[in-house]
Amino acid sequence: MRKTASYTVTQEGRDLGKRFLITEMGAAQGESWAARALLALMANNAEIPENFAELGMAGLAELGLRALSSLRWEVLSPLLEEMMACVQIIPDAKKTQVVRSLIEDDIEEIATRLSLRLEWWELHMGFLQAVAPSILGHGPAAKDAPRRATATSRR
Repeated sequence: MRKTASYTVTQEGRDLGKRFLITEMGAAQGESWAARALLALMANNAEIPENFAELGMAGLAELGLRALSSLRWEVLSPLLEEMMACVQIIPDAKKTQVVRSLIEDDIEEIATRLSLRLEWWELHMGFLQAVAPSILGHGPAAKDAPRRATATSRR
């Protein structure tokens, strides 16, 4: 079963009190999204700090969103659209089981969209803490994996 997260807007503004449901992408779509994002970041020579595996979810969220913001719009736009496709609105706080897809007028503040993206990131990126050591060459799986130098390698 896919994970979900509920988010209620607490910032002052036109969206105050609105509730949203964020549903995790399926495994295939999530893998595709992550691969495209990672390839785009690598093509953009994004810096990944040595302590990547120890940053925690808040650190990973900040790092990931900051890195994504450095991408060209043509690359970033489809990734952002897929993020928001995972968000639904709960139009009536008393009927939390009733959710529907977003329409343009559901979100009136840019800050709300940014907050929803951060919540999406935290929901989806939990797997990074488990695989980061092997990706970065620090975990048990990394010992057996072939290593390849890249343009951004520090060897």
